[in-house]
Amino acid sequence: MKIYLFFISSILSITAIQAQTLDLETCFKMADSANITLRNSRLDIQINQKQKNAYLASRYPKITATGDYKYNAIIPGQVVPGAFFGGAPGTYTTVQFGVPYNLSNTVQLTQILYNPLVNYGLSALDINQKIVEIQNQLTTQEVRQQVASTFFNLQAVGRQILFVEGNIKNMDKLIANLEKTYEQGLVIGTDVDKLKISRLSLLNNQQSLNATKFQLESLLRILIGLKNDAPISLLSDEMIEKSILIDKATISRPELLLIQSQQEMNIEERKGTSMSYLPNLSFYGSYNYTYNMKPADDFRKGINSAFIGLRLDWTLFDGFEKYNKQKMNLMNKDKLNNQLDLTTQQLNLQTENAKNQIEIQTSSLNIAKEQLVLATRVYDQSTAQYNLGTISTNELIQADNGLQQAQTNVVAAYIQLRQAELTFLRSIGNIK
Repeated sequence: MKIYLFFISSILSITAIQAQTLDLETCFKMADSANITLRNSRLDIQINQKQKNAYLASRYPKITATGDYKYNAIIPGQVVPGAFFGGAPGTYTTVQFGVPYNLSNTVQLTQILYNPLVNYGLSALDINQKIVEIQNQLTTQEVRQQVASTFFNLQAVGRQILFVEGNIKNMDKLIANLEKTYEQGLVIGTDVDKLKISRLSLLNNQQSLNATKFQLESLLRILIGLKNDAPISLLSDEMIEKSILIDKATISRPELLLIQSQQEMNIEERKGTSMSYLPNLSFYGSYNYTYNMKPADDFRKGINSAFIGLRLDWTLFDGFEKYNKQKMNLMNKDKLNNQLDLTTQQLNLQTENAKNQIEIQTSSLNIAKEQLVLATRVYDQSTAQYNLGTISTNELIQADNGLQQAQTNVVAAYIQLRQAELTFLRSIGNIK
C-alpha cells in the first residue's frame, strides 16, 4: 500500500510540474539549470580549474621507469689500436663487446628546482579562470535574452491569435445573419461572398499564427530544457501592465570586464616572455640494473649503476624569438586598449538608444491601445448599422480591416517595447 501511494503521489507530482504555468522568472531558472549552452559554459569553468590542478602537478617530482630487452643477433664491434693488445703500432683491430642477451631496467626521479615559467603559468591560469567565469556571465545574459525574447514573442502571438479568433466569431455571426437576409432577397450574393473572403483571410492568418506559435514553443522548450512533447502554458504578460525594468540602477557589463581580464593576461604574457630569458634548474637521479646473458658459455651477470645530478638549461640566443614576441605583445596591448574604448562607447550608445526606444515604444503602445478602443467602437457601430441596412458591405469590411490593423498595431508596439527593454537590460548586464 505504501509503495502504491508513493507511486500515485509521484505521478501527481510529475503531472503538476508538466501542467505548471510558467512566468518569465521560472523560465530563467529552468534555463539556468537545463540549458545546454549554459551547462557547457559552466563545464568550461570546471575544465580550467582542472587544468590548473594538472599544471600544479609539474611542481611535484616525477618518477619514470623503463625496461629494455635486447637480443644482439650480431654483437656490435669497436675498432681499437693493435698496440693495445701488443700488436704493431699503426695497426687496428676490431673487438666485439657485449653478450647476445641484454635486459636493462631503469628508474629515474626528476625534480624541478627552479623554473620561472611555472609561476607564470599558474598566474595565467588564474586570469583565465576569471575570463571563463566572465564568459559564463555573458553566455547567461545571452541565453536569458533569447528566453525572454521568445517568451514575449509567444505572448504577442498568443494575443494576436485571440484577436483573430474573436474576429472569426464575429465574422461568422455576420455571415449567418447576411445569409438569412440573402434568402429573403434583401441583399445580393456578392455581399455574402465579400464577407466570406474576409473570413478566409482571417483563417489563413490564424493558420500562420499557429505555425509561428508552434515554432516559438519548440524554441522555448530547447532554451529551458523541456522535452519536445512537454506542454507549455505561459502566465499572461497582460500587455505592458507590468514593466520588466525592475532594477535599472545595477550596472554590470561583463563585456568590459572580459577585455580588462584580457589586458591582465597581456601583462602576464609580457612577464612570461621576460622570464623565459632565465635558466631552468632541475635535480635528477637514476638507478639502472642491466642483466647480461650468453647461454653458450653459461654466462650470466647483473650490473648495477646509479647516479644523481643537477641540470641547468639556459637559452643564450633564440634568434630574436622573444624580442619579436614582446613586440607582438605591445601591439596586442594597444589593440585591447582600443577595443575597451570602442566597447565602452558602443555599450553607452546602446543604453541611451534603448532608453529612447523605451519612451517611444511606450508612447506608441499607449496610442495603439487607444486606437484599438476606437476601432472596436467603430466596428461595433458599423456592425449595428450594417444590420439595420444603413451602410454597405464595403463599409463594414473597411471597419473590420481597421479593427484588425489596430489589433496588429497593439501587438507590434508591445513586442517592440519589450525588445527595447531587453536591449536596455542587456546593455547594462542586468537581465534577471
